[in-house]
Amino acid sequence: MERIQEFVDTLSNWYVRRSRRRFWKSENDQDKISAYNTLYDCLVTVAKLVAPFAPFISESIYQNLVVSCDLNAPESVHLSDYPICNESLIDQDLSKAIRLAMQISSLGRSSRSKSGIKVRQPLARILVKLKDEEESSFLKLPIS
Repeated sequence: MERIQEFVDTLSNWYVRRSRRRFWKSENDQDKISAYNTLYDCLVTVAKLVAPFAPFISESIYQNLVVSCDLNAPESVHLSDYPICNESLIDQDLSKAIRLAMQISSLGRSSRSKSGIKVRQPLARILVKLKDEEESSFLKLPIS
């Protein structure tokens, strides 16, 4: 459950926040559709994952997201197949790059808080010390 909670926190605090413009833009282009499909897949998978631990809320989520629009879906989350990870769909480099960006962003917010600098106040520059060439390649910045 801890890993699921961590995933849901990341989904809501990072993916949904960072994709806000994609969700709210007026045109229904492929980018917007992809953003919604990704969120939909995540929510349905989480509902299936938590079904044994939170049966009622997972059933409610499943009924609203799946049964209401897919006539061929099992009638209950508890009758659907438990999710199995398809490791071939995971882009390891992208995952590492995103984790690094999240870490840098969190450290930046923490530093701003300690210094009393508001988040919306622009900074002239920031310095980031990276561990190695791999991290540098994710950001396309030279190591200093």
